[in-house]
Amino acid sequence: MILLLALAWQVGLAAAVPALIRPLGRDVGYFLAVGYLAGAALLLSHLPTILRDEAVEISWRWLPAMDISVAFRMDALALIFALLVLAVGALIMMYTPRYLSASGRHATLYVTLTLFAAAMLGLVLANDLLVLFVFWELTSILSFVLIGRNQPSATRPAAHALLVTSGGGLALLAGFVVLMVSLGTSDLTRILAEPDRVASGPAAAAGALILVGVFTKSAQMPFHFWLPGAMIAITPVSAYLHAATMVKAGIYLAMRFSALFGGYWPWRVTLVGVGLVTAVLGAFLALRQYDLKAMLAYSTVSQLGLLIGVIGVGTPESDAAAILYTAAHALFKATLFMLVGIIDHEAGSRDLRELSGLRRKMPVTTMITALAAMSLAGLPPTIGFVGKEAIFEAFGKAPGIPWPAWTAVGLAVLASVLTFAYAARLVHGLFAGPSRQRALYEPSWSFLAPAAVAAVTATVAGPLVGLISPLVVRAANNARPQGEPADLAFWHGVTVALLLSVLTFVLGTVIFALRRRVDRRLLRTPTPRPFGWQFDRGYQWLLRVGEWVAAPARTSRVGPFLAVPLLVVIALGAAGLASAGPLPASTGNLTQFGDVVVLALLVLVTVGLVGARSVLAAISLTGVVGLILSAWFVTLGAPDVAVTLLLVEVLTTIVMMLALRRRPRELHRPRLRGSAGAAVLAVGVGVVAAAATAALTGRRETSPAGRYYLERAEEITGGHNVVNVILVDFRALDTLGEAVVLTVVALGLAALLRLGPPALRAGSAPPHPDLVFRFAYRVLTPVMLLVSAYLFARGHEEVGGGFIGALVAGTAVGLGHIAHTGSPPPLGWLRARPLLVSGLLLSLVVGLAPMASGRPLLSPGTLPLPGPLSLSSAALFDLGVYLMVLALAVSAVRRLGASTVDSRAAGAEP
Repeated sequence: MILLLALAWQVGLAAAVPALIRPLGRDVGYFLAVGYLAGAALLLSHLPTILRDEAVEISWRWLPAMDISVAFRMDALALIFALLVLAVGALIMMYTPRYLSASGRHATLYVTLTLFAAAMLGLVLANDLLVLFVFWELTSILSFVLIGRNQPSATRPAAHALLVTSGGGLALLAGFVVLMVSLGTSDLTRILAEPDRVASGPAAAAGALILVGVFTKSAQMPFHFWLPGAMIAITPVSAYLHAATMVKAGIYLAMRFSALFGGYWPWRVTLVGVGLVTAVLGAFLALRQYDLKAMLAYSTVSQLGLLIGVIGVGTPESDAAAILYTAAHALFKATLFMLVGIIDHEAGSRDLRELSGLRRKMPVTTMITALAAMSLAGLPPTIGFVGKEAIFEAFGKAPGIPWPAWTAVGLAVLASVLTFAYAARLVHGLFAGPSRQRALYEPSWSFLAPAAVAAVTATVAGPLVGLISPLVVRAANNARPQGEPADLAFWHGVTVALLLSVLTFVLGTVIFALRRRVDRRLLRTPTPRPFGWQFDRGYQWLLRVGEWVAAPARTSRVGPFLAVPLLVVIALGAAGLASAGPLPASTGNLTQFGDVVVLALLVLVTVGLVGARSVLAAISLTGVVGLILSAWFVTLGAPDVAVTLLLVEVLTTIVMMLALRRRPRELHRPRLRGSAGAAVLAVGVGVVAAAATAALTGRRETSPAGRYYLERAEEITGGHNVVNVILVDFRALDTLGEAVVLTVVALGLAALLRLGPPALRAGSAPPHPDLVFRFAYRVLTPVMLLVSAYLFARGHEEVGGGFIGALVAGTAVGLGHIAHTGSPPPLGWLRARPLLVSGLLLSLVVGLAPMASGRPLLSPGTLPLPGPLSLSSAALFDLGVYLMVLALAVSAVRRLGASTVDSRAAGAEP
């Protein structure tokens, strides 16, 4: 339960922010920092278990038929990444209050950052492929929100980040599906334990798809362009997402799946090749930058490439080096981002050419920056030095023929030399030269402390690396069980790796010493068009194709909107009937005399509807069509469908009256040419629908599923109404999905309501109130609400249920808006958003509650009440549906009836 508690704790912190933001303001970040550290302590309580090479696990059966569970597992590798998420997150939360303005509205930022931390935590702890994918996509979506938050100029970079990472997510999903189908399970532990089963066939192709997900998330070539653009986000977001957490998701995935694919050379060669090319290219581009944030962005691309490359080596030593340097990079890069934010906050500039002599005004800030830059450059005694040496050693001892290994060593050294050069230029730019900023002062310690803690930790962790060595060694063995690497140490004597580090320092110093000549050469070096430009071209081309496809629908006329789907119906129906072959014989005489009568009435009413020119006549005849169909369903033995259709027709008629009363009372006469085309299309659809009905109805016995529901529904659920039982018990997940769609529609209508009432047409005016109608409504409203409650209560046993009951209540709301023209109706106090939130939360709680006891999602249960009474979970779930459907009716009626009430009622909170 500890893993579930840690996840729930993060979500709870996010939920607490709106309540705490009013008394604490921006300082709510300190509360969240303590909460993050408490979550980290919770996970660390199982450290002895982890060091014994045991894992902490928990799971619930989700889809037993597909062997899919909501499963979480924490081994040493997952623990290290989880601690990075929470520890670095705590530092960012301590940094953010002083970065933000005291008067701004920051609740959304804190909530989204905390939910992002929860998503990252779920990602690294997930032990099921589908669960991992869900959290993977959540990080992409939340990152998009954080990048584009409150900045119009951030729309394009946010879209780049979302499209690239979500595109990689689709590839990742495809790879996961291939693995699930090929291996017969979605359990991550079982999949990783069977590398021999992916030697060939579709499962081998899954590795390529997973690599696409890795490269997009960790900004590897050619997908690297989204990360520098994402730096338009505020500094806390950049420091947390794009230096310490989100981009590390790809690193984690590459490490985790190397246990499955690491034994095959295409996986290793791809990781090493792409990683090292990205490392060199990113370092080269970082050396060209003068904007500090852009420099750190390309530096992050380079360092991630170095990590991806060393993971591809595939030895215990390389895994340990990658894990150690991942932690080191999170520390020093988050520090540097925070310090750049401080400098920009105080100096008003990030241009290195305008920040010379900063040490005279901000000595503590520049000293902390120098410590973090030392770790970035790989200088002793920092953890960056230990990690860089471990990487050099891992590349030098790569298995196979020597020359590829030493080529990889050369590229890693080249990337490190360039890294040393831009790190030295960063420090020199802040320390040397005259002070250009006269009005600067050292920021408060509360602003500097988080960066100082991270910088000092990165510095002292080098000599103390032996303390974390057991955990890193255990994590390397978890990542790829092939023998444990040697323990990490600060000093190994004079080794090849040490000599390569010395070479890196010397060459980096030479480049820095020749920086003016190097800068001129860099500026003259031609570079190809950035990949972001190519991506934008493709994106614009795709938009133009979409515009061309959607061109027929961009019209104010209804015809083009209906013509395309109806033509598709005709084409699909005709193709289906043509390919159906001989049909089975009918099981009996399905046509009764009453059916002929109903059909004749429908034809007469439809002819009248087509010829109607009065708005009132059209509305009335449309309702008559629904009434006839409802009666037909009653004769066919489907009372639930009949009642639902009847109530929908009544509510639709009310909505149409509200919408059309601001329109002319006469419908316009269509042109003959348009009428002829519509008639041909209508006849074609009718023929296809009739043919399909004749071909698919009455030609088989009750299906096995139908027999099962009829025979077992009452025994399993205790309900007699099979239709309602299917909706709230057997197919409750479908019902929940449909209810969420209704929620989205209702929220859209509520948002439209906030924009104000629809404008009246010129020359029109609201109708005068009808006193008789008002009196009748006041008498009927209590009766309608009682009927609504009665239908809801009897739904599990007889005709009724939440959907039908809510339609009756919605009808009462709609009639109130018609009756009370010019003043708020009696039920005007109903608001859509509280109904939506309470209904959705109630349905979700009912669905998720069984999982706490190890049962599947939405399992039926009973809630005991005082005395002999009890309440079924199906009734509570149906109540949630009732509230959401009622919210939709309230939103629609209030939006369309807004012009009939006074301005206060129209502009009220939805």
